[in-house]
Amino acid sequence: MSYRDHIAGQIMAAHLLEGELIPGAEIGLRIDQTLTQDATGTLVYLEVMSLGIDRVRTKLSVSYMDHNTLQTGHENADDHLFLQSAAARYGAYFSRPGNGICHQVHLERFGIPGQTLLGSDSHTPTAGGLGMLAMGAGGVDVSLAMAGAAFYMTVPRVTLVRLSGELPPWVGAKDVILHLLGKLTVRGGLGKIMEYGGPAVKRLSVPERATITNMGAELGAWTSLFPSDEVTKRFLAVQKRQESWTPIHAREGADYEEVIEIDLSTLEPLVACPSSPDAVKPVQELSGIKVDQVAIGSCTNSSYRDLKLVAELLRGKTIHPEVSLVIAPGSRQVLSMLAKQGSLGDMIDAGARILEVACGPCIGMGQAPPSGGVSVRTFNRNFPGRSGTPDGHVYLASPQVAVAAALAGRLVHPAELGALPDVADPEIFLVDDSMIIPPPAKTDEITIRMSPNIKPLPELDQLPDYLKLKLLLKLGDNITTDDILPGGSKVLPLRSNLPAISQHVYALKAPGFAEEARSDGDVVILGGENYGQGSSREHAALAPRFLGVRAVLAKSFARLHRANLINFGVLPVLVRNREYDQMEQGDEIELVDVRKTVAENAEIIINLMKKGQELTGRLDLSQRERKVLLAGGRLNLDNLVKSRCAPFY
Repeated sequence: MSYRDHIAGQIMAAHLLEGELIPGAEIGLRIDQTLTQDATGTLVYLEVMSLGIDRVRTKLSVSYMDHNTLQTGHENADDHLFLQSAAARYGAYFSRPGNGICHQVHLERFGIPGQTLLGSDSHTPTAGGLGMLAMGAGGVDVSLAMAGAAFYMTVPRVTLVRLSGELPPWVGAKDVILHLLGKLTVRGGLGKIMEYGGPAVKRLSVPERATITNMGAELGAWTSLFPSDEVTKRFLAVQKRQESWTPIHAREGADYEEVIEIDLSTLEPLVACPSSPDAVKPVQELSGIKVDQVAIGSCTNSSYRDLKLVAELLRGKTIHPEVSLVIAPGSRQVLSMLAKQGSLGDMIDAGARILEVACGPCIGMGQAPPSGGVSVRTFNRNFPGRSGTPDGHVYLASPQVAVAAALAGRLVHPAELGALPDVADPEIFLVDDSMIIPPPAKTDEITIRMSPNIKPLPELDQLPDYLKLKLLLKLGDNITTDDILPGGSKVLPLRSNLPAISQHVYALKAPGFAEEARSDGDVVILGGENYGQGSSREHAALAPRFLGVRAVLAKSFARLHRANLINFGVLPVLVRNREYDQMEQGDEIELVDVRKTVAENAEIIINLMKKGQELTGRLDLSQRERKVLLAGGRLNLDNLVKSRCAPFY
């Protein structure tokens, strides 16, 4: 059977601009929609400005304000003004602060089955719950897609996750993806698209599907997606967007390289333990662990359906006196409906603190747990320090488990709450798009507002032919982008100021790294398996490059971070266990004939100068990626994109 029999293959085939749909081959795809947010969007729009285009050339581009909404200084407010004026100047929609989390709002108001979506956020695959081919990418790739250029990717393998049976009481969509993470680990989706099918799919609502596709990012997958069926049609109809629906399903007899069977009736409430989304255990095994904080929300579990259930479970009850419960609705639509139906009052009466409609605690923007405290969160990541408390213990769970913990003061099976309320989607959603500003008809006279905190992009030199590098840092497996460049209220406001944010590179893992890198000249980092897992933040590649990191050696790379390294001219070199073991922090490394090697070879010689050893690394690069590295980065290579890219529509 053909690759084009899969849902993903059908969408790719309809958007194919370059290459062939053969797993492992590089292709270029036409992108219909893009999304950015205020933590990554500042850099994206600076990149758009550098491309010299007059207007975005996608069908739709949206700039969301949802990450940096905590305004403890002028930086975030200034960035919002920059992004609002830049969206107007280049013809993008602007979702104002307070309108909601990008993935939740995009699902509600913009996502279209069968289209392609590229976002400068790793949880962009949330829209796969609508049957959309939605992928996270670095800002350079998103800016070029906005300019009309193709998005380049390696054709993934497609895994079918076949769902059968029916979810038992107290088991939710979060438990489905936690089960899969426990089974496959955070590396289990590398190089794959996770496609969901089977008879139980029709029993999952779009918000439930979106919870599953959202956390597919934690598997390391390119994306995850569901069919577009009658359930999808109804969701779009109640959002008053029925004209956006089109049916999409895998063709009969579609052949998958891998099939994973999940009988939903066998699942139980699960929890991801500190400090990885794949450290999954049944809540029964953790029963009795004292809980200090519960946080409900994030792009994973902040839909109307999720929070209506939370409100029903809290009605008439009071949270445990030693627990702080915070709740953040995913969108203004969700908040407004909860308020008008009285559900918001049920939450408040129970003792919950209602947070701003934003990402908030999920990216360390407020609500850090106490020192050594236990926080149960309905979020998607629990990496060390991400909560803002270095020694915090963060557990990931469903809204059902979270409410049970808030009421009991400890982890318990949610069945202790009594009867399970019956919660369904409403007959109609309240639609009010007044906080989404459409692009003006005339854009050329708009002035972009630039604050003092916004610094221009640095000029990156071409790849030199000779590199003498100090191995400044040797690391283990599963290093995250949070490890490389932390989030939180101190660092996130600096996303538009590269010199300032670069001072925080490896601040948690290796304090003093930035100062040492600046003083040592060109440096190299050595990592283990899955280096760079986590978010799409290209700052985790650009900031080290700014400090002098010219190469990263690792046993394997996370897909998004590897692409970002290449986009900024940093060599991603693969090494085996033997080479990894022979290198130590402080080694001096020499790379010779670098340009010829990158242009032509699959291997690169790594000279350990003081040890007199010669090791071999691997360059697993496409011809296009070789050209990008030689140029010193994607923007250097594509500085003529304006003249080469014609509008698609």
